[in-house]
Amino acid sequence: MFETLGDRLQNAMHKIKGYGKITEDNISDAMREIRLALLEADVNYKVVKEFTNSVREKALGEEVQKSIKPGDLFVKIVKDELTELLGGESKSLNLNGNPATLMLVGLQGSGKTTTIAKLANFLRKKHAKKPLLVACDVYRPAAIDQLKQLGKQLNIEVYEEGKKNPVEICLNALKYASENKCDYVLIDTAGRLHIDEELMLELDNIVKNVHPDEILLVIDSMMGQDAINVIEGFNSDLPLTGVVLTKLDGDTRGGVALSVRHLTNVPIKFIGVSEKLDGLDTFDPERMAGRILGMGDIISLVEKASEAIDEKEAEKAAKRMQSGKFDLEDFLSTMKQIKKLGPLENLLKLLPGAKKMGLTNVNIDPKQMSHVEAIILSMTPKERRNPDIIKASRKTRIAKGCGLSVQEVNKLLTQFEQMKKMMKQMTNGNMKLPF
Repeated sequence: MFETLGDRLQNAMHKIKGYGKITEDNISDAMREIRLALLEADVNYKVVKEFTNSVREKALGEEVQKSIKPGDLFVKIVKDELTELLGGESKSLNLNGNPATLMLVGLQGSGKTTTIAKLANFLRKKHAKKPLLVACDVYRPAAIDQLKQLGKQLNIEVYEEGKKNPVEICLNALKYASENKCDYVLIDTAGRLHIDEELMLELDNIVKNVHPDEILLVIDSMMGQDAINVIEGFNSDLPLTGVVLTKLDGDTRGGVALSVRHLTNVPIKFIGVSEKLDGLDTFDPERMAGRILGMGDIISLVEKASEAIDEKEAEKAAKRMQSGKFDLEDFLSTMKQIKKLGPLENLLKLLPGAKKMGLTNVNIDPKQMSHVEAIILSMTPKERRNPDIIKASRKTRIAKGCGLSVQEVNKLLTQFEQMKKMMKQMTNGNMKLPF
């Protein structure tokens, strides 16, 4: 996400880096580059004008201290303004209800049903509490079945009464949730156009009877600036508390994210980052601004790791590394935990300076990790614990067992030995740093 915009903005920042001071003349090229970058990213032209005027005004009005380089100051101003444009501070969900009730609305095809399942999964993981999905899309064929299927995959209960009145379904679901000690009730409504008066009235009736704590509008980020009209249309009829932008991973421009808050005053609360059922992230303006400007997002990386990696297993592996007893069983266990973090190329992009290190265009074939796993699983427990005993005949048997070549078995064993040597050097403090 934001790849094109990020590249252009980072190039503009680079132009300022070498200047001894900030003047009207030397920032004019950079400001032109920033303006074009934002317009090409499909950011609303009014937003672009206000943003560039504000950056120019603050950059020229700022007194540069001797201890600060003018280029660094300019980058800070752009980051602060970008953060403000994205919403300033992250807005958390209101989960004070008992049970807390969240209602998702949006156009047909915006990814609403998948998003509500992702959100239920997110809340369960984040707060270790019990969610209940409520099927109120009584118009779209197979909508209820889709939600039930998603609930089954996640092992989250789905409340449904077929094609009855949505208001009655919601009220019955709330009663059921209270009786069964559910902490969150997530209502999946039917997709509709904001100009469809009859269906909008139905949503209004649900709101008046259910009093949801959150009303989240799900928007497909690929629709660009039309999203603003949709948000304003829904917000005129419903008291929206937030927006969920889906398919942001597939939109390299991301202009809608930069226009939403400024033009509608409705905060972005979540973004869809993959098609998987754990592919939903909270939206943090400051972190996102850092990512756009190539500063990375270490906090998100740490959060992902803490959610996916078993602390005890990681500690055990670290101790075995330090003692020099790290074997292929440990390696396999570590690799399985890394896979839980999602595609590695997405994690690399969160590192500061990822673009400079050439990590933003890295493509890691998931098949390679599957091959490694297959090779290790084709070994006996004895071979995994002591790879030194794996000679020619054993390699041939292992290759046949996993359906790969002996060369690939050799390659894995060589890489594992190199990794062990590097770990030993790091543990002994003999690792030479490349700078």
